[in-house]
Amino acid sequence: MTDDLTEAAPAEARKNPFRWWFAIPLWQRILVALVLGAIVGLVWGEGAVAIKWIGDIFVRLIRMIVAPLVFLIIASGVAQLGDARRLGSIGIKTIGMYVLTTFFAVLVGLTLATIFAPGIGANLANVAPQAVAEPKSPGELFIGIVPLNPINALASGDTLAIIFFAIVVGVAVIMTAEEGEPVARLLKSGSEVMLKIVAFVMEVAPFGVFALIAVVMGANGPATFVNVFKLAMCVLVGALVQTFLVHGGIVRLLAWLPLLPFYRGVADAIMVGFSTSSSSATLPVAIRVAEDNLGIKSSISSTVLPLGATIGMDGTAMYSGILTLFAAQAFGVDLSLADYALIAVTTTIVAMGAAPVPSGSLFVLAAVLAAINIGPTQTAIIVGFILPFDRILDMMRTVPNVTCDLSICTAVARWEKEIDVEEYKSRKDV
Repeated sequence: MTDDLTEAAPAEARKNPFRWWFAIPLWQRILVALVLGAIVGLVWGEGAVAIKWIGDIFVRLIRMIVAPLVFLIIASGVAQLGDARRLGSIGIKTIGMYVLTTFFAVLVGLTLATIFAPGIGANLANVAPQAVAEPKSPGELFIGIVPLNPINALASGDTLAIIFFAIVVGVAVIMTAEEGEPVARLLKSGSEVMLKIVAFVMEVAPFGVFALIAVVMGANGPATFVNVFKLAMCVLVGALVQTFLVHGGIVRLLAWLPLLPFYRGVADAIMVGFSTSSSSATLPVAIRVAEDNLGIKSSISSTVLPLGATIGMDGTAMYSGILTLFAAQAFGVDLSLADYALIAVTTTIVAMGAAPVPSGSLFVLAAVLAAINIGPTQTAIIVGFILPFDRILDMMRTVPNVTCDLSICTAVARWEKEIDVEEYKSRKDV
């Protein structure tokens, strides 16, 4: 009997020689890849650009599935609710929470920028201005939610328009009752297929993260943090405060759940968000960890998380507040208490319309600076100063965007009794 087992073991190893790799939790594989990528980037320097294509393929794989995934999971999730009034209840709670956390993020950013004063003494004399497109007005943002062509919205990845159309489809399925059941089953099976594709793509994540981090460190190096140390400290401390105090408070005080399973469960999403600097690219991973690691039902994850990837921009709001005070300090603009209040309100509104892509924060900066009479020319100088090393800062501030979405999703699921609490607490290793 022993001999049979001894012979079977090598045979099994030959059959699947990579078992040891897949036995390691994904977040650990990504973390190791991140550290190794940073080391390789520092040693290789600008030559690390040679492996940039690996990271680009990984990002393209994620973005490939975002649009169809958002449509299918939202439409399927809404259809599963069975009652359009419940969708309204979930929507109000979700949007209210996102507005609240965004406002807190702005306050955190303003407080840190006041304490650290990163703009005082900044040398902007030799900065090459970078043009920033005119920000959209609130009216334009709201109009853009309704797509002229849903197919074009899917093709162009217009997330807000996709969300709107998916909700309309899901509500229509509910209202058609029995006749809509075949469509509901189709949407459900389609979303399951897309989530399986997400699982396939995530197996590539360690290699993509390795390449992305190596290129960033090779191109910028650790000197980046020296050149903008105060600004980097504001962003780093702000990201930590928002991620662990604000979002941890939501999970502990509003969802009444222990924190360790939450942060352990969302580690994969945090790693992907950090490496890609994109809330949108992190969405497929966030959905997977919410359902598989946190025990959240798909009816909640499929409605809350896609919305959060678009408007849950805590990191963007915090960073915009920091940059606004940085600009005011650099140009010697005195701000009154009323100006601080205006910045807080304006940033909260504008940040929720920021594109969930790398450096998306810079595209909304003009609207906030205009509120305190800093014109387009001065805004272009600030963007020109920030842009060369914005990617590293963007990586840090994307993390609170990710934890914001997942903490609010956890709280809403708890309130709606759509989370398996025992499964949530039982996750010892994910």
